[in-house]
Amino acid sequence: MNYSFNLYNAMAGDGVCLTLKKLGREFSFPPVILCIGSDLSVGDSLGPVTGTKLKEKLKNLNCFIYGTLSKPITAKEVKYMNPFLKATHPDSPIIAVDAAVGLAGDIGLIKISDNGLKPGSGANKKLAKVGDISIMGIVAERTVFNYSLFSATRLNIIYKMADIISEGISSFIIENLQNQSLKTAL
Repeated sequence: MNYSFNLYNAMAGDGVCLTLKKLGREFSFPPVILCIGSDLSVGDSLGPVTGTKLKEKLKNLNCFIYGTLSKPITAKEVKYMNPFLKATHPDSPIIAVDAAVGLAGDIGLIKISDNGLKPGSGANKKLAKVGDISIMGIVAERTVFNYSLFSATRLNIIYKMADIISEGISSFIIENLQNQSLKTAL
């Protein structure tokens, strides 16, 4: 299943949270968050900016977040992430976050899917699929020259998308952890 939210929709953060609830019903908690991208290009920084925001929002919880502005998970590292995550977090579901390219009319959409994502596919990289649920922010139009479009992406779009995604993920995790605490208390 695929769900999309426009970054200018005031309810997009709630939509991300509700979609994660729907797609993650059978998840064990807490999930691992894998935020992919680089801080060297604005258009590719959605993952690290989101990861940094999530670290701040979830700092007091036992939640694993990989990929921040200070420690990004780029194409060099992502090829090692599947074996690492399976060995380190064998029972944890993985939510993968990345920037993506798409149709011109899709720029500004946050797309959530119950499949993993293939990082770097917009730049013709052949990397393995990662994640159980994917969250992709469409930041530029797919063309032959995607690198130049990534560098021409507005930071405002990345920042707003990262706000929405991090708000939705953190609400999803906090609500589920609270529900688990209530069930344990009963």
